[in-house]
Amino acid sequence: MNIEQSHSELLKKYMNLFFDWHRLIVFFLLAAVSVGYVVYLKEPKLYESQASIMYQQQSINPSRLSPDDEKQFGEMVNTVSQQVMSRANLESIIREYDLYPEMRQNVPIEDAIENMRNKHISITMARGKGSVFSVSYTGRQPDTTMRVTNALAAQFIEENLRFREERASNTAHYIQDELQMSKGVLEKKEAEMRDYKLKYYNEMPEQRPSNMARLNGLQEQYQATQRRIHDLEQTGILLSDLLENRRNLYRLEAGVVDGQGRGRAVGGRNELTEARRDLQNMLSRYTTEHPAVIRARNRVEQLEAEYASIEGQEGASDGEGFTAAAMEARDPRIIEITTQLREIDLNVETLRKEAARIRERMQQYEAWIDAAPVREAEWAALTRDYNQLRNYHDQLLSQSLAAEASESLERRLQGSQFKIVDPAYLPRTPVKGTFVNTLLMATMAGLAIGVGLMMGITTMDTSFKDVKEVEKYLEMPVTCALPLVPTKDEKRRERIISILWYLFFGAWLLLIAAGTVYFYMRNEIIL
Repeated sequence: MNIEQSHSELLKKYMNLFFDWHRLIVFFLLAAVSVGYVVYLKEPKLYESQASIMYQQQSINPSRLSPDDEKQFGEMVNTVSQQVMSRANLESIIREYDLYPEMRQNVPIEDAIENMRNKHISITMARGKGSVFSVSYTGRQPDTTMRVTNALAAQFIEENLRFREERASNTAHYIQDELQMSKGVLEKKEAEMRDYKLKYYNEMPEQRPSNMARLNGLQEQYQATQRRIHDLEQTGILLSDLLENRRNLYRLEAGVVDGQGRGRAVGGRNELTEARRDLQNMLSRYTTEHPAVIRARNRVEQLEAEYASIEGQEGASDGEGFTAAAMEARDPRIIEITTQLREIDLNVETLRKEAARIRERMQQYEAWIDAAPVREAEWAALTRDYNQLRNYHDQLLSQSLAAEASESLERRLQGSQFKIVDPAYLPRTPVKGTFVNTLLMATMAGLAIGVGLMMGITTMDTSFKDVKEVEKYLEMPVTCALPLVPTKDEKRRERIISILWYLFFGAWLLLIAAGTVYFYMRNEIIL
């Protein structure tokens, strides 16, 4: 019960204070409202207009060189924003729409550009809306604010197209230069490879199997030629023996040799026959260039020359030899054998020349085969970088075609571009300096000042306000208290003062209301 009574007395105390000081509170309230009213009229009103722009990706994407990637959306917006908010672009907009005239008269235009860039232009990435962002501008005139915002949005589209076209063109030119350089290096390398292969074609590793096959064929051909030479020489030996026997028969008849075949000619013929047999045996085991074969051939040629010389001397010295020679000349068998021997000698000489040619060709193929490992190592060193150069050239060629397609696409305005999805609107309500907000803040400030003064004066006043304060101060109970009884004159004066205050407050309030209606009709107050 005591707590409720204490609360009731406290409430009654504050109510009494309010009624005692209500004119002060109302005065400061109206004064604050009036000041706020003036501040509102004097303060410049700022309007904000906003345009929404969407980054529309191209439907035709010729290659990965095209700058279409959702991850690069933020980077693209930032890049184009730097171009849109450049000094030259903002200065052009300021002069076109006559922005910040007072500031331009007092400070350099660079300060106006910096103020516009940092305080009045805002670019916001819309979260959760895909590739959409907004650009806004804050200004004093609603229609100018709307036009400037639309101009900034249009600048985004123009700068994006110009930036993409320049980038596509620069990319195409760069790749073309790299492609020409790579082509020159590749052609030089291919020319070196072509010259090397033409110079050492038969010694190249890929020719080795065919060279081996040809060498084997030449070896077989050489062996067959050697066998034919051997067979012809064996036949020649047999024919020589047959011819010698035939001639010995005629010499026997002519008395040149005895019955046992003794005599110079016969002895020479036997030695020549043995020499020819030795030569054939040598040829069957060795080649024609072997020293033993060469000695045996020289021996045969020497004996043949001696035998021919002896026969010429015998024929010139005695008539018997002439008679034997005449008899041999008339023998058809001897003539046939002699002709066959000449043919065999010619054939053997031809086959020996053919064998020599085959041997030279075999040596040539052997040299080519022996040189193949060396050429293989040289070719590997020559072509070590060719595959990489070829792959790099092919890659540049593919990128060049893609870059040209991308450049053509950008020039036809079919590439990725910014598109205005929500143009700037005409703002109706200022974002700063609204009448309701200003009036509300002034009302709160007036109440705070009035109540604060009331509490401050009351706190500083040391006079007693009620019986409780007297009892607390004197520490003794109060037995009685006499109320203040004003006189009639005091009551009349108090009433007149109150009426004057109320009339003053009413006139003041009426003036504020009339001013509000007046300025509202002139569109200087926006509720």
